[in-house]
Amino acid sequence: MNAAFGLEQGIYCVDGGFLRMNLKNFMEEKLAPVAYKLATNKILLAVRNGLAMSMPLIMAGSLLMIIASFPIQAWKDLLKDAGIVGYLWKGVDSSFGLVSLIAAFGVAMEYAKMHDIDGLSAGIISVGSFITLTPFVKGEAGAGVPTQFLGASGLFVALVVALVSSRVYIWFIKRNIQITLPETVPPAVARSFSGIIPGIVIISGWLAIFATLDAFGLPNMHILIQQILSKPVRLFTNNLLGTCVVAGLNGLFWFVGVHGADTVHTFFGPTWLENINANMEAVKAGLPLPHIVTNPFMMNFVYIGGGGATLGLVIVLAILARRKNASKQAKALAPITFTPGIFNINEPTIFGVPVVLNFKLLIPFVFTPIVNAIITYTTMAIGIVPRTCAMPTWTMPPILSGFFATGSIMGSILQIVLIVIDILIYAPFVMELEKDYKKLEEAGEKE
Repeated sequence: MNAAFGLEQGIYCVDGGFLRMNLKNFMEEKLAPVAYKLATNKILLAVRNGLAMSMPLIMAGSLLMIIASFPIQAWKDLLKDAGIVGYLWKGVDSSFGLVSLIAAFGVAMEYAKMHDIDGLSAGIISVGSFITLTPFVKGEAGAGVPTQFLGASGLFVALVVALVSSRVYIWFIKRNIQITLPETVPPAVARSFSGIIPGIVIISGWLAIFATLDAFGLPNMHILIQQILSKPVRLFTNNLLGTCVVAGLNGLFWFVGVHGADTVHTFFGPTWLENINANMEAVKAGLPLPHIVTNPFMMNFVYIGGGGATLGLVIVLAILARRKNASKQAKALAPITFTPGIFNINEPTIFGVPVVLNFKLLIPFVFTPIVNAIITYTTMAIGIVPRTCAMPTWTMPPILSGFFATGSIMGSILQIVLIVIDILIYAPFVMELEKDYKKLEEAGEKE
């Protein structure tokens, strides 16, 4: 009866085929459209591209941070005696400490460009708006902007200001509410004049908000935004359960062909940057590190090899490809996936193996990062491995990145353990995939 039902529906029911077909239909009909809409959303794209502009500063600051806090006491004493350590921390504040300022410019510029509007003017107005909302600190030399709000702790305000300011700017320009100069005027001058009216309105609006909060003795916008927006996000991502959910969603989005990191992490990336910034400040002050889940926690421990923690996959594939009776496809894929995988670049793996819509790899691809997250979170929570205190480049190979992210050899050892576990998880699934490669090749030879 069951077999008849399967034949009437035109569904192959042997070996779990019915379940796989229903799961495939769900992925293609339900999850894929949602993932595609998120991946093509202009706001999310603007946030992603705008934040990417600050990566050179983040990397430079992290490198200086590693040098200043290298976990060898003799080295620290040397820097202190030479009078260099203060300059290194100055470099950290002058690079990593400007992330929010760059984001205020970059996100607004990108969002305006997506609407075919001059992005440069939108970005400049957004920076002015961000500074307008930021309280000044007064001293003998005059008023200044505290670096704490220019760095990662001001990121949520920067994103809100950038998106609102650019949206208003677009509204003015599209309705031609601007100063228009003759065509003979150089384009650069014309663009600067076109932004005068919307710029006055936008900055005045943010100034009115700042003045209202200040007049009534209310917290400044940075504190309010953190309470309204960042706290709910923190409650979700600063715990193990939320981190596992994020890791799983990232895998599911990648599985249907949508860039998981660009989609899911856009929501939570600012919080992870704030967390690593807080940990860096704690190191500077000689205090315990407050956060476990940070950007390097996710990038260098949860996603070893890239989304899906695919380094385990490519290592298994490379081992299988060395056998004499290995499939031609495995031998061809091994070199083009292994080397990039070491540097956490896994697009060749995701689209070459492929992982996308390959249901034989769905389970390890989604759950391996979750396993990594559980192990990493637990070991850092109980103190076996130090919490992350610096931000290595995302392309830094494992073992090295583990040491630099935590300032301890235990970070490297943890990565080795995770890689071994990832290999064991992926091994049976990749071996089944290798059987499929061989069957296809044998069928092709017979034809």
